[in-house]
Amino acid sequence: QVRLVESGGGLVQAGGSLRLSCAASGSRFSVATMRWHRQAPGKERELVAGVRSGGSPNYADSVKGRFTISRDNAKNTVYLQMNSLKPEDTAVYYCNLETPFGINTWGKGTLVTVSS
Repeated sequence: QVRLVESGGGLVQAGGSLRLSCAASGSRFSVATMRWHRQAPGKERELVAGVRSGGSPNYADSVKGRFTISRDNAKNTVYLQMNSLKPEDTAVYYCNLETPFGINTWGKGTLVTVSS
């Protein structure tokens, strides 16, 4: 069974930076598509960024140029570097792993709060 554990959230002032990490257990990480989603209070969960195994990353328009997703297959870890943070980036950020074999797993989330 694959487990995901996010870390790196916290409180930051607008304009600041944070780096989220998501560590995956199990042996399927290298073939998985990894995504970061977020859910702000009172809003639906939305896709922030994703990266396929060996593929190029993709981003939501709202974070393009500010966020960078990357993965380290040797460490079974995906990262989300968030720069120039805005109050509207405040949300719980969730890591998601999906494999071609039908595994689809979510982490419990990490809270990011951006103060103005």
